[in-house]
Amino acid sequence: MLILKNGSVNPVTSERFVGDIAVDEGKIIAVGSDLEKKYPDARVIDLTGCTVIPGIIDAHCHIGLFEDGTGPVGIDGNDYYSPVTPELRSIDGINPHDRCFAEARECGITTVVTGPGSANVIGGQFVALKTNEGEIEDKLLKFPIAMKAALGENPKRVFSGQKTFYTRMAVAAHLRKALTDAMDYDKKIKEAGDDESKLPKRDHSLEALLPVVRRELPLKIHAHRIDDIRTAVRIAREFNIRFTLDHFTEGYLYASSLKKDIDELGAGVIVGPYMSDRSKIELKNGSMKAPYELYKNGVKFAIMTDHPVIPIQYLPVCAAVAVREGLPEDEALKALTINPAEIVGLSDRIGSIEVGKDADIAVFSGDPLDSRVRCVLTLINGEIVHSEL
Repeated sequence: MLILKNGSVNPVTSERFVGDIAVDEGKIIAVGSDLEKKYPDARVIDLTGCTVIPGIIDAHCHIGLFEDGTGPVGIDGNDYYSPVTPELRSIDGINPHDRCFAEARECGITTVVTGPGSANVIGGQFVALKTNEGEIEDKLLKFPIAMKAALGENPKRVFSGQKTFYTRMAVAAHLRKALTDAMDYDKKIKEAGDDESKLPKRDHSLEALLPVVRRELPLKIHAHRIDDIRTAVRIAREFNIRFTLDHFTEGYLYASSLKKDIDELGAGVIVGPYMSDRSKIELKNGSMKAPYELYKNGVKFAIMTDHPVIPIQYLPVCAAVAVREGLPEDEALKALTINPAEIVGLSDRIGSIEVGKDADIAVFSGDPLDSRVRCVLTLINGEIVHSEL
């Protein structure tokens, strides 16, 4: 058992307080004051003068799949044998010992949602991992957490080079066809019932899409430009699927009109990376003001790095820049914690400091959104994984 004592605690979902957090068996078991009296045998760490927040979450990155410092041999994020590859599983390609996991936890990032890149119309299955040391199974929070899809420039560029297709219309058509085929496959399975002789021939690609068309798994849709964002909304409505809008680069320009669709369809918005260069045409309207504009229009969002586009350790810096551009500080912290937890469906375990949740906690020497401040302590599942105390 461990007690974090006298910290300035921001639970994110409730009022800030100066006090204690008690941790046992990987969970937060109590918050309050003078908890060492209730748990006299607990180890106590005095955090006087420090700020305590929930562990930070990156809801969209590619950590472990585009390894740091290894060159081409460490690139496992995209495959080009087909435009539609839902059968690809991120956990089969991630290097859990990529040094960026250590850099993440050293900056208070305790959970990452990572998976295939955006070369394919459908790229494969994302996973939610903790950033502690160990193998994939030691880090695993939820798999699969989402199915990756991409619209716009990336699949166009990749597959026009292979002379497969050239237009946004074809990208959308490939996505529709895959979802239609999965629905037909699902219908045949249901019609067969217990009669195995009537089951369709097993198709591991279509099987991977079944949770999507059954609304059990969200489609994580890469969409930068407004036309691609609206295509994503259109397809999600047509097929009645759960989905998130990832990148959402031009979404801030149309936030007021998009909010109705986002609310109606229950879409999650994961914005970024807005601190990178405008490396392609569909990023020309990228802006560091995007988070503020979304907030101003009532759109809930998470901030992401798209690591390695922005190295994952700079996720708090991304939020700090959003504050500089007008986003209230409390909203910036929510965009790093409870918002991504809710958007990816893990808020029952992570995203805030509450009794019963995983003891994923980040402690800073001052304001977490001050880039001069250091993360001095990180807990994952109640274990100290980084300490400068």
